[in-house]
Amino acid sequence: MSERLRLGARGSALSVAQATLVQRALGGEERIEFVTVRTTGDRLSAEGAPIGWKGDFTKELDDALLDGRVDLAVHSLKDVPSVLPPGLVLAVVPEREDPRDVLVSHPKRRLAELPHGARVGTSSPRRQAQLRAARPDLEVLEARGNVDTRIRRMREGRFEAIVLARAGLARLGRLEEIVEIFDEAVLLPAVTQGALGIVTRKDDARTDAVVRPLDHAPSHAEALAERGFLRMLQAGCRAPVAGRARAREGTLSLDGAVFSPDGAKILRGSRTGAVADAEAVGRALAEELLGRGAADLIAASAD
Repeated sequence: MSERLRLGARGSALSVAQATLVQRALGGEERIEFVTVRTTGDRLSAEGAPIGWKGDFTKELDDALLDGRVDLAVHSLKDVPSVLPPGLVLAVVPEREDPRDVLVSHPKRRLAELPHGARVGTSSPRRQAQLRAARPDLEVLEARGNVDTRIRRMREGRFEAIVLARAGLARLGRLEEIVEIFDEAVLLPAVTQGALGIVTRKDDARTDAVVRPLDHAPSHAEALAERGFLRMLQAGCRAPVAGRARAREGTLSLDGAVFSPDGAKILRGSRTGAVADAEAVGRALAEELLGRGAADLIAASAD
């Protein structure tokens, strides 16, 4: 038997669940060794501190790849910076989970049913802005930590509701927690939400050959469009930016939006093009929104 490939992932329950899906798809423990790497983002999350940069969840895994301690890394793609370090490549995007946001509440009530002044928890500026636009009467509060921590704090009475990604609950086997799945007209998802990314060394032909069958071309094209959109906007992880691409039968459509932090100003746009031009579609939509003032809204989120 050839030497096993080493798969690096964070130690959180969700990261382990995602990495296990990839490990099984690649032949299980006989072919893929699991390596846990603790990241700066894990430490900050455990401390309840804010995350200042997407790379906080990936830097230590990038380092492990570059120095040869692991052969591939599995990420929630929305945690991966739009520009990878030299020598690394986004090799594979498996088939994407449903990217929509969901409401979890205690007692169980939909967004429209929450009482005036209800406390809704989320650490995402994108979700905060859209919640404030939809229900200005709500008290939207920071809710940090992993899924278990956020749900526990809600049940302890810190919040009446929290907003999470459906994909994370699906991978954790906790879909029963969902009270409402948001229409994208209310909460447009984060760029690449629901997608996994497998990152490898650019010159590692052996690993590339093993992981390549997991790539799902439509999901990969959607990721390229959304990441191109974000990269052209030059928006950090604290900017209220959303994007959702759909690739079908050779055509790619992309909906994108940039919000003011209070949700009072919203710039939305859409573009359509060929799947083969996915990144260009993303860039074109970003250029349109920048021409309409998106840079000012992004700058306001950094104040």
